Amino acid sequence: MTIPRRALLATPFILAAGTAPLAATPIARMDTRWWRERHHQKLREIRNRKIDLVFLGDSITQNWEKSGPPDWLDFQPAWQRLYGARNALNLGFSGDATSHLLWRLVNGEVEGLTPKAAVILIGANNLGRLHWPPGETVEGIEAVVAETRRRLPRARILLLGVLPSIRSAWVNEVTATINAGLARHYGGDTVPMVTYRDVGQVFMKGGAVDPAQFYDPYLTPPESAVHPTAQAQERMARMVEPTLAALLAG
Repeated sequence: MTIPRRALLATPFILAAGTAPLAATPIARMDTRWWRERHHQKLREIRNRKIDLVFLGDSITQNWEKSGPPDWLDFQPAWQRLYGARNALNLGFSGDATSHLLWRLVNGEVEGLTPKAAVILIGANNLGRLHWPPGETVEGIEAVVAETRRRLPRARILLLGVLPSIRSAWVNEVTATINAGLARHYGGDTVPMVTYRDVGQVFMKGGAVDPAQFYDPYLTPPESAVHPTAQAQERMARMVEPTLAALLAG
């Protein structure tokens, strides 16, 4: 994969070291119109209201903004129930890999914010057409966490494991490897201000990933199961709610 130099914006450390994988290198998607417009809209949003809770991620996070019908795409009611009174900001961008979220972090999307907590869910798109290996994706997620800590030093971070999906045996194996690596690094609250939780069990049934927990198979034409239904996403959110509530109160 060749990335045009104009599309890259890395920190001086990354440029000087020259050893970081693409997954841990800030990469823009500014040549994609909707992405560019959403980025600018979020920059305006952070200047105009109080924010205590930030969600950082890809389409799974952005989906909280969707309303139904059908009911499996009606995410907004749960968002309002859980986060409507918490001054929450949704910084999920569909299609983003770790590199794209990293670019957004270093290009103003959390500039000037002092939230109490930040929720990070990223990595699913590293395993799609990019096909980045697990070690590089772990480095990318670690870079996102480190940059979030640097930009939001007072925020307590809730890092979620990469969600299970139904794409290929390779993706299943890599997802497990990534989450094991994240658990080793962040498990047991060993990194200050960072709490790790693997929420994969929400999407399992009988020891296998349950396709009924994802809306992609309901699309026309059907797609691989990657995105939780509104109901499954609310169950995921409620699973981590005690942890998140404690972080916000801490």
